[in-house]
Amino acid sequence: MIKHKDHFHGSDLEKIEEIYGIKKEEIVSFSANVNPLGVSPLLRTTLAEKIDAITSYPDREYVSLRKCIASYCGTDVENVIVGNGSTELISLFIQIEHPKKAMVIGPTYSEYEREIALGGGTTLYYPLKEKDDFALDVDDFLTHLNESIDLLVICNPNNPTSSCIKRKQMRQILDACKEHDIYVMVDETYVEFADNMDEISAVPLTNYYNNIVILRGTSKFFAAPGLRLGYAITGNRDLIKSINTRKNPWTINSLAVVAGETMFMDQDYINKTRKLISSERDRMYDALSKNPDFKVYKPNGNFILVRILRDDLTSSELFDRAIREKMMIRDCSTFPFLDNKYIRFCIMNPEDNDRLLECLTRK
Repeated sequence: MIKHKDHFHGSDLEKIEEIYGIKKEEIVSFSANVNPLGVSPLLRTTLAEKIDAITSYPDREYVSLRKCIASYCGTDVENVIVGNGSTELISLFIQIEHPKKAMVIGPTYSEYEREIALGGGTTLYYPLKEKDDFALDVDDFLTHLNESIDLLVICNPNNPTSSCIKRKQMRQILDACKEHDIYVMVDETYVEFADNMDEISAVPLTNYYNNIVILRGTSKFFAAPGLRLGYAITGNRDLIKSINTRKNPWTINSLAVVAGETMFMDQDYINKTRKLISSERDRMYDALSKNPDFKVYKPNGNFILVRILRDDLTSSELFDRAIREKMMIRDCSTFPFLDNKYIRFCIMNPEDNDRLLECLTRK
């Protein structure tokens, strides 16, 4: 078996091609967490019809795009900031807040810690516990907050655990953070996949709290990672002004504007996505929950975290088995607080999901 120290990201298909000799076009990526429906037919035809948009600069204020996002999210247009992917907005926000000490609920996405470190800050992790199925114990968590912390980062639903924090719990967290003068950054990249999105999304809380910013993108739900279109929602007008002052003009190109104005109103695609993910997620969860070789954690995102219970099998061995059958899963051993017994995979089309189930459960 091939040994490698680094994990493979969902976008690292070129590395896979080089190491395993498998053409990247033949690989089904269960690691990237991208909508298996791909780009919507409406978006495909609209972009083709409006290709001439690239002959002119987009509106510097992106008013029409922000209106579409505001309508989609149920917020005021003045609360919406757009950026070149949510990663740009994460970076800008951290540069502005410049936290000396941040707390991150983990295991989670590594980009938060990297950006905090680039700004000279340090990161503390509050670990989600396996004994709680990686659900946040809010009462215990609140006892770890204090005035030395400047920033709290929450991915909700969380990657890779697929656990979530409900809005009622988020309100408790925001109240406590307000007392300690802690700003809260919530990454809702995966919230649109959740069956109970209305109970999870913190967007309504931006009307009452000025110490929260919510980040989202179009990479995962709308299957458009190459579009680089992200957005943030906050009721803090001073923060919006600071970000817009620091942000370069025209970071979103004209075709991304057209795409955004189309995809957020594409209700047919949105409904089809939610129906597919919901039904297949339940099916995959039920199938693996019945298998004595695995422990499966209740998922809220479009991906599932699994612990391998067999003593003679590791996450890297399952990764290797799957990739040789042209399916790429995530070996989670590089996430903090997880070891070589955890894998994560996203929900794909039924026939691909069947192939993966057969691969994972084979003795």
